[in-house]
Amino acid sequence: MRLQIKNIAVGLIAFFAFSAANAAEVTLPTGADRALTVTDFMPHQSISKEFSETWSYQFVFDNGTRAFLNYSALYIPGLGKKLGCDLNFWNFKGKTYTVGRQYPPERLVANKETATIEINKDEYKLQNKPGKGHRVLYSADKGGKFLLDVTFESAVPGMVPGNGVWTFGKEKFAQYIHIPYGRVTGKIAYNEDTLTVKGYAYMDQTWQTVQATDMAVRTINFSTNEKTSMFAGRITIANNGQLMGYALFNGPQGMKVAIPTKIKEGGDVYTGQKFPKTTLAFEWKNGVPPTSFPVNKVLQKASLLDKVDGWFAKKAMKIAAGGEVLFYRGRSQNGMGKKIDWAITGVKD
Repeated sequence: MRLQIKNIAVGLIAFFAFSAANAAEVTLPTGADRALTVTDFMPHQSISKEFSETWSYQFVFDNGTRAFLNYSALYIPGLGKKLGCDLNFWNFKGKTYTVGRQYPPERLVANKETATIEINKDEYKLQNKPGKGHRVLYSADKGGKFLLDVTFESAVPGMVPGNGVWTFGKEKFAQYIHIPYGRVTGKIAYNEDTLTVKGYAYMDQTWQTVQATDMAVRTINFSTNEKTSMFAGRITIANNGQLMGYALFNGPQGMKVAIPTKIKEGGDVYTGQKFPKTTLAFEWKNGVPPTSFPVNKVLQKASLLDKVDGWFAKKAMKIAAGGEVLFYRGRSQNGMGKKIDWAITGVKD
């Protein structure tokens, strides 16, 4: 009887904790839509133990190769603060290669005057304010020699709604779309194979005060392969089904910040609890037209654990995330007839 009462008590505690988490409301950023600045691009102050920040790039090259790149300052349970640098080549001469490196936080050096962020000088570099002339360098020798060195020849200016910070209960999530669309040139390499490349790219930056999976169940990132009638952005579905993040829409009236109001799959509201299998349809504020795209064909499935060094760190990340975090990536056609490259991230179903 005592054990039964104890089990009931534990169940009630879990229930109330779950209810409290779901009772939290998402609050939108404050302030008017605005252009981005160097201050936005620079690392933000760490305001919590599990504070993390990531600069993310998606490169879609004309030769069919794609590259996904993240520079992160993050908290790994049991290991503390770390810098993470990960790169994934997809369809590099028909093959996929992934590398992840970790460093102590003091290796990151940010210079606001030159708008440059470096990790291990001359190995990992984000040089110049995001826009035309922005250079991205990734050089690593681990399981093969990796190189990505590209520069933006042109870039559509990014925007952000107000301060760019959403609140979810006591926690905070921020997002800045620095480059919704830009043309890049440069070179990529794996071991002795070097390719001269050109193509288009998307770049954004996020930070949050807790592990991402503590506040969200799924993130949908997408970008269009041309700058007219363009949709590009990142939408995060909070644990209670509410939406955080935004996209940019470049239509007849110019660039607009698109704040999501609803996501549907097959006519039902999509809550992000499982990976979607058909078509996602987005509705927006501010008169931005709805958009949709099918997600039934996945080109690549990758794991966050592929980019974590060591058995202990992998185990810690899996425990912290509540499971294995997977990236599903694909390309399809949106409701406006444009090719859209998308990635959906979340804990394995």
